[in-house]
Amino acid sequence: MRVFAFLLLALMVCLPVARAQTPAPFVERLLTREQFRKLDDGGFVIYMRHGKTDPTRPDQPEPKFDDCNTQRPLNDEGRKMAADIGKSLRQARIPIADIYVSPMCRTRESAQLVFGRDARVIVVDELFSSTNQTSEQKKPIVEATRRLMSAPVAPGKNRFIMAHAPNLADTMGYFPKQEGTVVIFIPQGSGFEYVGSIRPDMWPELLR
Repeated sequence: MRVFAFLLLALMVCLPVARAQTPAPFVERLLTREQFRKLDDGGFVIYMRHGKTDPTRPDQPEPKFDDCNTQRPLNDEGRKMAADIGKSLRQARIPIADIYVSPMCRTRESAQLVFGRDARVIVVDELFSSTNQTSEQKKPIVEATRRLMSAPVAPGKNRFIMAHAPNLADTMGYFPKQEGTVVIFIPQGSGFEYVGSIRPDMWPELLR
């Protein structure tokens, strides 16, 4: 019996130990001019993190959608940033079909500055920022984000989503650090393909 136990212990020592695989960190890719030109053809999802905000005025623990005083607002730089991105989209003549927007004030204001106050936007409550939410509370946010990023787009058009960085982080592990970053995806029905990102300072080069 002792011999058997000794052999069993020796075998366990010699066996390789299975180690949990750590997921590789997400690698951001900057959109190329060639990829940017393809947006003219449509068929993409364009996801924008709202314009730059005032960090001295954070969201309250339970912000109210209809009370902007309970939410972190855009600052003047963020307003100009959103307006400039709108000008760049029009200059590039990128066709936009539906515009989906988080109910937060900073995203709704960003959408107005990008597309104009008369633009028809679709406010989706489930695009609310997933920051400080529990795993259970995040589920509908991730589901809505994934659905809008995956659903096919009408030919010759692009879908636009104005929302938050944490939503992307919870959906695909990517947190765009710079506010105003635009992220391009190809919807694939059951999922989506990440194409590349446009940082706020990249527009002049892409439009050149």
